[in-house]
Amino acid sequence: MPLRPLRPGDRVALVAPSGAVDPARLALGIDILRSWGLEPVVFPHVHDTHPTLAHLAGADAHRAADLQAAWLDPDIAAVLCVRGGFGAHRMVDLLDWEAMRAVPPKLLVGFSDITVLHEAVAQQLGVPTLYGPMPGAGVFSTDGPTAEHLRRTLFEPAGTTVLAGPDAATLVPGRAHGVLMGGCVSLLAADRGTPAARPSFAGGLLVLEDINEQPYQLDRILTQLRRSGALDGIAGVVLGSWDSCGPLDGVRAVMLDHLGGLGVPVVWELGFGHGPSTLTVPLGVPATLDADAATLTLDAPVLTAPTHA
Repeated sequence: MPLRPLRPGDRVALVAPSGAVDPARLALGIDILRSWGLEPVVFPHVHDTHPTLAHLAGADAHRAADLQAAWLDPDIAAVLCVRGGFGAHRMVDLLDWEAMRAVPPKLLVGFSDITVLHEAVAQQLGVPTLYGPMPGAGVFSTDGPTAEHLRRTLFEPAGTTVLAGPDAATLVPGRAHGVLMGGCVSLLAADRGTPAARPSFAGGLLVLEDINEQPYQLDRILTQLRRSGALDGIAGVVLGSWDSCGPLDGVRAVMLDHLGGLGVPVVWELGFGHGPSTLTVPLGVPATLDADAATLTLDAPVLTAPTHA
């Protein structure tokens, strides 16, 4: 079943599957969502803190319960994760995927630690998701173009089928077509060996970005992905931001070392991820990567059902 664009009056769930939430920052994000005509619904455990681990937004079971309840609620049009941090790995196996599979699909929005959930939804439900900014994270409320690109993707998706950034550049030339998959590269590496991990990203356009990972750490992460077989047969690579990852020349060198010999096109810094401004990138949909032009073009809008459906 295709996912429809959002429209004013839609109720959207706010859930916190990962890190503890800053109430003031989330309040700013909620104001923006309301200005779009949406009705944000803050689920019960969003403002919780784990009883012993202060970096987590409540107990694992409670974070999972909120996400599952939001997905199963027929009055909720989309599920927005309020922030990343860490914690999705701890709760993802507590979700009842059979129950979630039995209801009409919804749109999941988030990035960073939410990579774990993007992968799980892709594997378990086969539903497209949005790797995009979150209402409880700073960039959503501090950078107008970031929020506006998400708004257009949600409400006017036909206008966001071509993705490009001001710093996008060719790392390895060529063109490729495939389904978009990936996210935060350290989370993808951490997922390897878990029961739900996909065998590889074969045939896909692999989307990668991260924050606070120095070049030697990125080397370790990509080595793990390569040795585990995750990179076997990929069609192309779309790189995003590498905020606080050390000298960008060092990051580029690591990327070229691991990806340059794969024989696939690679684009550098398309403009998504943990940077001061970010694009929303759909996952689970087919697209064409033109590394020579440094653009990514979706085959069709990610939200395609008629708005009156």
